[in-house]
Amino acid sequence: MSKIDPQTVQLILVALVAAAMLVQAFVLLAAFIAMRKAARAMDEKLEAFRSSVTPLIDNTRSLVTRLTPKVEQTASDLAALTHSLRVQSADIQSAANEMMARARVQGNRLDSMLSHVLDTLERTGTFMSDAVNKPMRQISAVLASVKAVVESLRTGSPQPRSQANRASGDHDMFV
Repeated sequence: MSKIDPQTVQLILVALVAAAMLVQAFVLLAAFIAMRKAARAMDEKLEAFRSSVTPLIDNTRSLVTRLTPKVEQTASDLAALTHSLRVQSADIQSAANEMMARARVQGNRLDSMLSHVLDTLERTGTFMSDAVNKPMRQISAVLASVKAVVESLRTGSPQPRSQANRASGDHDMFV
């Protein structure tokens, strides 16, 4: 083998470095071209997505614009309805309380009236009982005395009391 001088070695090394740089430049150019194609494809897909989403966004925006006053009106109507229901339920509660109070007053009044009627009937019954029983007792006493007089007249002569009691067998009887 022959000796290679250092200049030749340097020249070979420079040629190898130049070839490596040329290969690197081709690789970078290929990567650049691939990236550019990918970027264009991405732009196309993004533009397609934008074109499909933009009408949806516009429709949604117009829908929200149209519905906003209706939603606000519905919310205010619901608030008014709720307020009205509260007022009406308070009125109903007040009326129910008033009706119950009146029913209690009428119930107490009816109870008082029935108690008075029943007390009057009891007093009337007691009065009638006394009115009937007193004359009956008096009539009974008069009849008993008439009976005693008639019996004493029938027997004839009066006997001493002790003998009359012994004769009749009633020792404890008193007339």
